[in-house]
Amino acid sequence: MKCLILAAGYATRLYPLTENFPKPLLKVGGKAILDWLVDDIGDAADSYIVVSNHKFAGHFRDWAAGRAEKIDVVDDGTSTNETRLGAVRDISFAVDALGVDDDMLVIAGDNLLDFSLRDFVAYARKAGSSCIMRYFEADTARLKKSGVVEIDADGRVLAMQEKPAEPRSNWCCPPFYYYTAADIRRLPEAIAGGCGIDAPGSLAAWMAGHSRLMAMEMPGKRFDIGNLESYKKVCELFGN
Repeated sequence: MKCLILAAGYATRLYPLTENFPKPLLKVGGKAILDWLVDDIGDAADSYIVVSNHKFAGHFRDWAAGRAEKIDVVDDGTSTNETRLGAVRDISFAVDALGVDDDMLVIAGDNLLDFSLRDFVAYARKAGSSCIMRYFEADTARLKKSGVVEIDADGRVLAMQEKPAEPRSNWCCPPFYYYTAADIRRLPEAIAGGCGIDAPGSLAAWMAGHSRLMAMEMPGKRFDIGNLESYKKVCELFGN
């Protein structure tokens, strides 16, 4: 299994901290956000892929050089927020650039967790299919800004919508996805078939209608670092 980390955004809401430095490498509790994620996943992944934009690729290469794991940094060639490829095209770009033909854990590079993603990997391997996570969200306003999932009694995803005007459930999908090699091979089909390209959950939403997709209930909390206030809170929580 490969672990692909989405890190090609420009984090404009965190300026000035991220004007010339990538958000996933900001320090929390004495180490970079990416260090927290990779330290957790460890050898559950054979190797790691970090998808970066051109502006920050050098920062990620310097970081990767200090890690023991095999980490490929893929530069998607973009230099501004306006020209970004979008998360789904970044996944496709990395898969093509490296010739990936393996199961893949895809995660956002700007979240911290109080649980282990290794449990999610174990769930997906046992399920033998592509998988997402889900958590209960009572706030309708937040649901409208998220990926919302409908599931059956066995946890299979029946449908998923990105940022729905009228949410059909209270199950939200955080940015952690496990795709089988067979489903990764369907990326060109998904993009050609109208899959949204900006939000990473758009690929999972497409897969829900074309493949078997299971949903594990998230066993803890995630901390999304989206703006200066949320970064400050996470730093306080993790002892920065």
